[in-house]
Amino acid sequence: MTTVTDPSAAAARATDAILGDTLRGTARGVVVDSPPGAGKSTLVVRAALELAAAGRPLMVVAQTNAQVDDLVVRLAEKAPELPVGRLHSSDSDPYDKALDGLDNVRTSAKAADLAGLDIVLSTAAKWAHVKNVEPWGHAIVDEAYQMRSDALLAVAGLFERALFVGDPGQLDPFSIVGADQWAGLSYDPSASAVTTLLAHNPELPQHRLPVSWRLPASAAPLVSDAFYPYTPFHSGTDHGDRRLSFGVPSDGSGPDRVLDEAAESGWGLLELPARHTPRTDPEAVRAVALVVRRLLERGGAATSERGPDPVPVTPDRVAVGTAHRDQAAAVRAALTELGVTGVTVDTANRLQGREFDVTVFLHPLSGRPDATAFHLETGRLCVLASRHRHACVVVCRAGVADLLDEHPSTEPVQLGVTVKFPDGWEANHAVLAHLSEHRVTWRP
Repeated sequence: MTTVTDPSAAAARATDAILGDTLRGTARGVVVDSPPGAGKSTLVVRAALELAAAGRPLMVVAQTNAQVDDLVVRLAEKAPELPVGRLHSSDSDPYDKALDGLDNVRTSAKAADLAGLDIVLSTAAKWAHVKNVEPWGHAIVDEAYQMRSDALLAVAGLFERALFVGDPGQLDPFSIVGADQWAGLSYDPSASAVTTLLAHNPELPQHRLPVSWRLPASAAPLVSDAFYPYTPFHSGTDHGDRRLSFGVPSDGSGPDRVLDEAAESGWGLLELPARHTPRTDPEAVRAVALVVRRLLERGGAATSERGPDPVPVTPDRVAVGTAHRDQAAAVRAALTELGVTGVTVDTANRLQGREFDVTVFLHPLSGRPDATAFHLETGRLCVLASRHRHACVVVCRAGVADLLDEHPSTEPVQLGVTVKFPDGWEANHAVLAHLSEHRVTWRP
């Protein structure tokens, strides 16, 4: 990977090109690929403000209520005088009540009540129910790779031109209904909005944000090479710009040794003895909890480009990632038993888009007797390995590399389907090869 001598300048050039096509171009759509922590939300907010300043009514489409509320808050912070509409559902608790304290934000369950506002934001699911309104001149679709193409079709009549922003390396859109009968067709409803959009409109301008401001220099090369081989990116920081330290010395245990390794190199692999286990492997779950407890007990502190002084790594700046909800529940119970509270513990799906100082995750293939498509999902491993600003610790039983070699992919090949590259098998091998250089073996 080549070195970016001035990441800020590279990011600025990319942003200027994107805004140029959005504000002055003639194409009906503009697509932006964003790696983890590249400032996707910042781009969405800036594009929204510039469209509003140009007098172009704008609708913003996000995929979850939390994403919509976050964008509303960001817009209010940047332009407190700008009228913003938050279109919500008729549920009893449809949006973050913090929005009620923002003077420039108007909320309503009816699009007609928000007519004439410069910017109106809502989820794709809510927009799909909006009928009989004058189309907006522009739309911004946030997290466009997590939007199914059938959801895009449901809202496409509401706007004339759109900016699609998303991360192609994250998890694919979720569907509870099998879609094999549409596989390979250009209108496959289970495909992502961007995939279908480009299948029908290959001439649309495509851009990418080239710098991750989240991932440190120790992580960006691995994540870029393993998950973004055709759209490489770089860290906005250099080696030495960030540092993780501890106020309490190591006690020599496996959890302490892997934390020291992660603080030194950015990565740590706590490897337990090889064994086939239930999904909620008690030893692995407890190992995850012990790593988190020792991280907090030892007074972890993070130094970064944001300021000269070390900042304590508090529980709210730590996250645990798992593949399954029952694993997350088991980790929460183990942390509670150890007296640890305030740490985010969730599945990869729910950690998407979030950022922490230190992350700990239970490897999706740890202790498994097989390697299924779910556990080999490239996006799942990508999310788990790309949430941190300083260090990432992986807890895993030995033998995953052998498991991968014994279980090559058996998924049927669908004609006409764009193959997601790299596949999970290759990505897992790349990540494991790197983690093996930072392995701490431990027998609980």
